[in-house]
Amino acid sequence: MARRRYITPQGFAALSGEHQEIWTVLRPRIVAEVQAAAAMGDRSENAEYIYGKRKLRELDRRLRFLSEKMDSLTVLEPAPHPSGRAYFGAWVTVEQEDGQERTWRLVGPDEFDVARRLLSIDSPLGRALLGKGAGDVVVVPRPAGPVEVTLLAVSWTAPEGG
Repeated sequence: MARRRYITPQGFAALSGEHQEIWTVLRPRIVAEVQAAAAMGDRSENAEYIYGKRKLRELDRRLRFLSEKMDSLTVLEPAPHPSGRAYFGAWVTVEQEDGQERTWRLVGPDEFDVARRLLSIDSPLGRALLGKGAGDVVVVPRPAGPVEVTLLAVSWTAPEGG
């Protein structure tokens, strides 16, 4: 039995928005370009036509990928856990061994983005933090050897500035 793949409503909206953008804006533009190039005559040596068809195949491939992904995901609205522990959708602040603090949101693997502070629950750090509460010290496995981090806070709202 396949494991469910969760995504936040915001992550699902981003995937859906990309699908909509491709379907309603990019694809019609490329189709028009291909039609214009086809009207020029010999298609076998028409670079615009060949490139346009290739681009159209890439867009169609991306549309299929996004459709299949959206069909396989379960949208889960994050809700605070009564125990105050970190679960899917929680914002967690951790202190690393060097004393540096970082804040992450625990999200599904289909929406993680380190630059936006979205940490996959399937990552080593994400797995280590699941079910933990403020003050817990967790050991995170990594290729260079295990590292200890301290969970400083669990919140269900985005921190200021983020």
